[in-house]
Amino acid sequence: MQARGKRIPYSVAMDNITIVRHPLIQAKLTKLRDRNTERFQFRVILEELTALMVYEITRGFPLREVQVQTPLESAQGGELARPVVLVPILRAGIVMLDGVLSLIPNARVGHIGVFRDPESLQPVEYYVKLPPNLTDALVIVVDPMLATGGTAAHAVSMVKERGASDVSFLCLVAAPEGVRAFRSTHPRVPIYAAALDRQLDEHGYILPGLGDAGDRLFGT
Repeated sequence: MQARGKRIPYSVAMDNITIVRHPLIQAKLTKLRDRNTERFQFRVILEELTALMVYEITRGFPLREVQVQTPLESAQGGELARPVVLVPILRAGIVMLDGVLSLIPNARVGHIGVFRDPESLQPVEYYVKLPPNLTDALVIVVDPMLATGGTAAHAVSMVKERGASDVSFLCLVAAPEGVRAFRSTHPRVPIYAAALDRQLDEHGYILPGLGDAGDRLFGT
């Protein structure tokens, strides 16, 4: 008899982090974790997974009413009431960008270059370019991993310093240590992830994780 599988909750919210457990998301995440997934597949799946995650993160975005003309008559509809700004953390976050833009093509895009020092595990900033007028924007900071939390927290601090007040952080895999560190700096910024993994190893990598997303994306 063929196994029918088990149903899982669509999403689980706890302590300002939402773990999106949609079956399609979990199936794609499993492919990303697989060490045998080739670079091209890894890139495509990461973009697809990000697009699916966007449905959850935008669930509460406000709409305003608009009138459009169909081929037959006028109809009432809705459009996003506030501008959206996407801020990928370089380098791996840039690949997530297309997944979000496929659903929100009019979003403005900023870039933040931050890397984690391999010795201190502290964030080191090397590039910041953000759109103007972030005050009224819905800002989504994206990075595949939330490991130590330092890089993500630093990036969110940067967009807040430029005026952003409504900020969310979107990742694929998070570690408990990173969630705690992030919340200590930004307790009101919601985190959206596809998985909350077990722990970090002594080098700051998430276990079981999916390896270094940037290295797997770019072959470095």
